[in-house]
Amino acid sequence: MSAGLDIENVTTAYDKADVLDGVSLKVEPGRITCLLGSNGSGKTTLIRSILGLTPPRAGRIAFDGTDITSLPTHKVIAAGIACIPEGRKVFPKLTAEENLRLGAYQESSDAVTHERMAEIYRLFPRLAERRLQLAGTMSGGEQAMVSIGRGLMRAPKLLLIDEPSLGLSPILVKENFNIIRQINERGITVFLVEQNVRQTLAISHYGYVLSKGRVVVGGTPAEIADRPEVREAYFG
Repeated sequence: MSAGLDIENVTTAYDKADVLDGVSLKVEPGRITCLLGSNGSGKTTLIRSILGLTPPRAGRIAFDGTDITSLPTHKVIAAGIACIPEGRKVFPKLTAEENLRLGAYQESSDAVTHERMAEIYRLFPRLAERRLQLAGTMSGGEQAMVSIGRGLMRAPKLLLIDEPSLGLSPILVKENFNIIRQINERGITVFLVEQNVRQTLAISHYGYVLSKGRVVVGGTPAEIADRPEVREAYFG
């Protein structure tokens, strides 16, 4: 069910200016690995590189033991990687259920699609109640559920989650992180990219800190929280 990701010396540039500079990290199968960093550190660029949206200028990305560095995005997704984008990005004029169905566009079996949807409604009972509501009229927390559910409709081996706490109230952030933990407990590998350090370290097994396009710290949550530069930057 789960699969790991190996990123080796990845350098990615926009207009010849390097945004990522020799980034190396591992996402172990079946675990939650986090990437922490402030705005502009290169976190979203790394996600774009993994998905083939902004291919690396140098380095290698391997998923489940297979080199995916130069694969087009649709093949990366077909290999078993799903992404929950920053800012949720639902289709506002479609219902919650129609949004979920779009997540299964590569699935040819209606029975499998129906079973996955039933599983998502078990995970998010509120979505089951509001499945016919237009996604654009839902609350931020409900839209987050739609976005996560749509990613799960692909039955991914690896879930990339970009800034899940963005724009949500503290209560909804806590709820979202609990859901991410539950998803991982079902056997899906999670790569969590976040600025919310406390909540992220509380559910992660291992993590990295990215600064100015380079990995500056790697370790267990306790080791990361104990680093003076991390405490100063994030915990005041």
